[in-house]
Amino acid sequence: MELHWMSATELAGAIAAGTLSSREALEHFVTRIEERDGDINAVVQWDLDRARAAAAAADQAVADGEELAPLHGVPMTVKDSFMTEGCITTSGAPELAAYVPDADAWPVAGMRRAGAIPFAKTNLPIWAGDIQSYNQVYGTTNNPWNLDRSPGGSSGGSAAALAMGFSPIEIGSDIGGSIRVPAHYSGVMGHKPSYAVVPAHGQIPGPPGTLTMADLAVAGPMARTVDDLRAGLQAMAGPDRWNAPAWRLELPPSRHEQLADFRIAVWADDAYCPVAASTKRAIESLSAELDNAGASVDLDARPGFTLEKSYSVFAPLLSAALAGGFSPGELETLAANDEQTPAAEAGRASAMRHRRWLTENERRLQMRLKWEHFFEAFDVILMPVQPRAAIPHDHSGNGDFHQRVVDIDGVERPYLDLFPWISPAGAAYLPSTVVPIGFDDDGLPIGVQVVGPYLHDLTALRVAELVAEVVGGCPRPPMAG
Repeated sequence: MELHWMSATELAGAIAAGTLSSREALEHFVTRIEERDGDINAVVQWDLDRARAAAAAADQAVADGEELAPLHGVPMTVKDSFMTEGCITTSGAPELAAYVPDADAWPVAGMRRAGAIPFAKTNLPIWAGDIQSYNQVYGTTNNPWNLDRSPGGSSGGSAAALAMGFSPIEIGSDIGGSIRVPAHYSGVMGHKPSYAVVPAHGQIPGPPGTLTMADLAVAGPMARTVDDLRAGLQAMAGPDRWNAPAWRLELPPSRHEQLADFRIAVWADDAYCPVAASTKRAIESLSAELDNAGASVDLDARPGFTLEKSYSVFAPLLSAALAGGFSPGELETLAANDEQTPAAEAGRASAMRHRRWLTENERRLQMRLKWEHFFEAFDVILMPVQPRAAIPHDHSGNGDFHQRVVDIDGVERPYLDLFPWISPAGAAYLPSTVVPIGFDDDGLPIGVQVVGPYLHDLTALRVAELVAEVVGGCPRPPMAG
């Protein structure tokens, strides 16, 4: 196998065995990016001096027979919203174009402890705030399957880098689908962990130095194999800075190991947010394959609430979680706007008083209870990531999503129709693993969410692994070579 298509765990094994050096692996990825990233624009900042020194030290540790960490010597790229000590971190914002952190974000530090070596940063939208990846600092990242399409966002550079074989593993973040959407658009894998499993201190936004752990927001691994997703999750998971003295994490093992033992629900379409025919076809085809392989598959089971209800809970909580990006004066203006438009309602949700947030949170908790009951009868539920595959680039509206539209099977729909399917797992803090399962009529990859019970991340990952075995793993875009 070509080195750039090896998984992170395979690379770590080869480095530990002495059949490959960390320095050889690093220089191979650097050369590949220099040769192939021009039209993609996924990798936007290098940290090569430090990475080369770390690779040399990793090789010396192997030569000295030292005990090695699980990802020892493995080069990797990092989404540019995560602070990296000594390396410019912009989060796509012009005001941070020269910002050099003096410490790693906690997920980055976790990957370093596991032996990985960050050597470059990948692109994203400004302040990680879109499902497309473009900004004034580094420009636009293109989808490796079609340069006219977005690779997704906000972890779009991460997904494109994985799809192109520029990195074996990445760190993504997800508050409104920012791990799941890029994995779906770009034909790779991503795991949105259960909320609070991975401490995300040091991600921007908020501003550098922010200590708040935003509601709904998580950090998690992206890769091309589920084995690497597990390794990344294990490296990053643990207590945050406030709970570290006493808090420990012991995720439950997967409920089952064999496909025939899993009870799988499937939510392939919904009248509230209809999906493209190719998306529905891919999920229903997968469901039939899983059923034929012996799994217990139910196409009609639902968690006791509608997709519309889920999104009505998620949307205001998301707006409130993003309120840290507004000044007090801006929030007052948003709160006073009584226009009856989607944009005005989103603004009022961002400026909601705490008593309203408590009401919305109670609605969320009632939904979480329904999920608990649902997962007594089922182990996971499969659902779309979005109604369609990768969208064309659309930077209109000066960042205002309400001014954009999207085509879904020839029907012009609001841009925000891309979001409802990420809400069930997002609102309820559930783990969700995205795996590519097929292609649309334009040859663009389609992913599926494998959503599991809260804190049962290893169950979602195991089912995702079995799904990948059925469909054949991550495809490779032709331009990746």
